[in-house]
Amino acid sequence: MTDSNAADDNWLIDEDEDELPASGLGAPDQRLWRVLIVDDDVDVHAVTRLALRNVSFKGRELELFSAYSGREAFDILRDTPDIALVLLDVVMETDDAGLILARRIREELHNAIVRVVLRTGQPGQAPEQRVIIEYDINDYKAKTELTTQKLFTTVISALRAYESLNMLERSRIGLGKILAGATNLYQIHSLREFASGVLNQVSAILDVGSDGVLCLMQGDTGVTTVVAATGHYSTLNEEELMPTGHPLWPTIAKAFAEKKSQFEHPANVLFIHTQENREVAISVTPPWPLAQIQRDLLEVFCQRIAAAFDNLYMFGQLRKAQEATVVALADLAEFRDKGTGGHVRRVQLLSSSLAQRLHERGAYPDEVTPQLLEMIGLASILHDVGKVATPDHILLKPGIHTPEERSEMQQHAAVGKTILERAANMVDGVSYLTYGAQIAGGHHEHWDGNGYPNQLKERAIPIAARIVAVVDVFDSLLHERPYKEPWPHTEAVNYIKERAGKQFDPEVVAALLDMIERDPTVGRTPE
Repeated sequence: MTDSNAADDNWLIDEDEDELPASGLGAPDQRLWRVLIVDDDVDVHAVTRLALRNVSFKGRELELFSAYSGREAFDILRDTPDIALVLLDVVMETDDAGLILARRIREELHNAIVRVVLRTGQPGQAPEQRVIIEYDINDYKAKTELTTQKLFTTVISALRAYESLNMLERSRIGLGKILAGATNLYQIHSLREFASGVLNQVSAILDVGSDGVLCLMQGDTGVTTVVAATGHYSTLNEEELMPTGHPLWPTIAKAFAEKKSQFEHPANVLFIHTQENREVAISVTPPWPLAQIQRDLLEVFCQRIAAAFDNLYMFGQLRKAQEATVVALADLAEFRDKGTGGHVRRVQLLSSSLAQRLHERGAYPDEVTPQLLEMIGLASILHDVGKVATPDHILLKPGIHTPEERSEMQQHAAVGKTILERAANMVDGVSYLTYGAQIAGGHHEHWDGNGYPNQLKERAIPIAARIVAVVDVFDSLLHERPYKEPWPHTEAVNYIKERAGKQFDPEVVAALLDMIERDPTVGRTPE
């Protein structure tokens, strides 16, 4: 080829590349088919680019990449996602560089869906039958037979096969995410956390980013609540109701009105109706129209979400029933000992705060679990529920108890534990009643083993009981009881401090002192 012709070829390359968008993407809803040309002959690149310059498939144009050696091509394939087709020369830096690259694509990059078309100028160098059998390539062409029309046919066939394989792979991954996502959604208790989880799962299935809004309508009220919003729509989290002036509102309103999903690019709204008469709209705005397989996957996911919403509602009702049971039991004990009403509420708040402070200090990470942090406050109000079995003349006695009366009084710990354990065993898993039983039975045990009813020692005493033991005594000292006047705050703090390592867990006492240092009003009753 003459220098003049070479210059013409270079001109073809430059002109074609100038026409490509700098970002590698067309309009927001138009992705390009990525094709990699691998050949050590610059003329082949020029001719291939010229032949394919106006080719499009399903309304999407080609984005052409060039590599001049097997090593360079490997780097491009490794670093560039979604290459659909490789037009690959056999002989480059070595006689079998193309064959080596074909094998590395499958074995090292684990890319099974990119289509590989082998082009060779020396058919005898790599016999077609042996190459087709031994290498995972999709077509074998001699360069001399690749006219513009045949190259067009080869490229379109390869892109069609790539699209089918890509959809199958996305379907497989999407179904896997649906199964994993449905499992995760059942484990989330808070409605807002649940809704955020739904949006994250939907964006993962779509693989288009995290912009989304989840709205909830109760019955046919017409009131549309924003439950969660992510990505560019996260500012909607500050809104209670979906603004009717928002760009997404018309499509969301249409989904609620027609009670079906809407796919009106760029706004896509998934509609979900639950058995508990809730209607949910999930709006996402991917940068390109959703393929039918993505729509189908999302419809499957919506069915799982509807079931999860209903289960979440039932879980919430069960949780409320459980909390009501705990409060009723505490009220029953309080009914006989009216002077402790404020005490149990203060114990509830301080126990929860003290457990949180222990967590922040990194103390007992195997015991101070998220479940404990969530439940200890409410469970702590049951610490003296066993007093329902204590006779009035002992429970309400204004003076000091005799040894016999004290022994009778101490039985309330074992009674409370028995009552609450029996109730807790009727419910699977850990509940407020579980922690309540631990607290009722253990909050009079001492760190040094000299407490009651079982003389448990140190960490043999449940952490919930060790926390409430400190809080119960601290609050009792600070407030008037039938048998005593309130202590000054400083004296109460000193008493707790002196009993650390004897009656109380020293780590729990340290956490309480830490709280008091930060806020000297801890434990005081507001004026």
